[in-house]
Amino acid sequence: MNSNHLQPDKPIITKGHKRLIWGAIFLMATSSIGPAFLTQTTVFTEEFAANFAFAILASVIIDIGAQLNIWRILVVSGKRGQDVANLVLPGLGSVIAILIVIGGLAFNIGNVAGGGLGLNVLFGVSTTTGAIITGILAVIIFLLKDAGKAMDIVALTLGSIMLIMVGYVMLTTNPPVAEAMVKSVFPDDYKSLVLPVITLVGGTVGGYITFAGGHRLLDAGVNGKENLPVVNRAANYGILTTGVMRIFLFLAVLGVVAAGYKLDASNPPASVFQIALGDVGYKIFGLVLWSAALTSVVGSAYTSVSFLRSFHQNFEKYNKYIIIGFILFSTIVFAVVGKPVTILVIVGSLNGLILPLTLGSILIASRKKEIVGDYHHPTWMIVFGIIAVIITLIAGWFSLEGIAELWTG
Repeated sequence: MNSNHLQPDKPIITKGHKRLIWGAIFLMATSSIGPAFLTQTTVFTEEFAANFAFAILASVIIDIGAQLNIWRILVVSGKRGQDVANLVLPGLGSVIAILIVIGGLAFNIGNVAGGGLGLNVLFGVSTTTGAIITGILAVIIFLLKDAGKAMDIVALTLGSIMLIMVGYVMLTTNPPVAEAMVKSVFPDDYKSLVLPVITLVGGTVGGYITFAGGHRLLDAGVNGKENLPVVNRAANYGILTTGVMRIFLFLAVLGVVAAGYKLDASNPPASVFQIALGDVGYKIFGLVLWSAALTSVVGSAYTSVSFLRSFHQNFEKYNKYIIIGFILFSTIVFAVVGKPVTILVIVGSLNGLILPLTLGSILIASRKKEIVGDYHHPTWMIVFGIIAVIITLIAGWFSLEGIAELWTG
């Protein structure tokens, strides 16, 4: 039995842990609210209008099913995601780790692309130059003596800025809320929304993202079932933050689209702010997009590399430098490949294809005593998790064709 289950039934959380808890919340939230999320939501809202509300609702439901299950099992077991999966099936965790790192690299290319787009809006520099600047700033964060604290503060500060700004824009665009509420349950065409659903899932809970907050807590020594109340609050606040942001951005774009405006295909989300608030709004969104990019670059690199730390002691020993290498590699690849908007949409879809495997292994682990000890995982959470796995499996299958069309188109 894991030694964590022999600890006293008393939380270890003190006042000194509050920053860390909020850091974990916003690390997960800002990893979800990255440039891919902003771009995907804008592109699909313009295409599907109020019907896209269905994809928003579906992604929130899947979000709940994934986040609560994964955070709780990680903390109860005191083990990272790959180690839990290896206990479920020897070698499975290693496979998942490889997929997560590859997906994280692809996603991080989109993140630095978003940074390039954001700085292009703010200062007029080329997208490639902006991406390189974003990558360098992310590297500096991990070069600091207390990189963990710096990461938490950056995520909390920039995440709050994004939420406030997008909320304000949403209020100014006067969106058709009633129509969106109806279409969230009864869209005109369910089948056409398959790719948007899996893309949103990939961008908000796919790949490394669901493990961001949980791994951050574990690295700070927060584990054992006695800390579940804290984990529940952290996961719920994270889900609430991403859910509100998702709704705010969707309604902001919907208000603009419903008014008959056409968005700029080269930078769709930025044009929403420009239409709503003029040139000042355009600059403000440059800050929002860049903030989303920087926090996501940090979250993606930190969490993806955490999946390598079980392979060999050198991954643990040189963790900081591997994270820096991860960021630099992503930046260089984007500088060569380009196509920022296309990349931001596609990587979310690819990331979503990993979720059934990662979440499925966690659900199996929740019933294994050698992993969770005498902890009893709530049945309703398992049901939510199974629904999330089934939906993403089906949607992932149908989305493969859509991904190919996006890339070749």
